[in-house]
Amino acid sequence: MTATVSLAAIPQLNVTCPGKIHVHADKGGPVYINGKKASLKVFNKNYYEAKGSGVTISIAINPDGTPNVSYTGPGRKNGVCS
Repeated sequence: MTATVSLAAIPQLNVTCPGKIHVHADKGGPVYINGKKASLKVFNKNYYEAKGSGVTISIAINPDGTPNVSYTGPGRKNGVCS
C-alpha cells in the first residue's frame, strides 16, 4: 500500500552512494538515479524509496528536515550516501 502524501517533504538532494551511484532531487521531487527518473514509493511524510538503475534509494527525513540517504543494490550491496 502506498500512502498519498505530498511530495513537498522531499528536500533538494545531491548525493553520491558507493559504486558511483548519483542521486538528485529538486525540492518536492522527482528523484533521479544516475540521471534517470526513478519510481518513487511514499511510505509517509518522512520516508520514501526511489527505485531505478538496479538500486533502491532510501530517503529518511530527520525532524530538522535534513535527509539520511542510503542505498541497496544488486547482491545486497548497501551503504550510506553522502
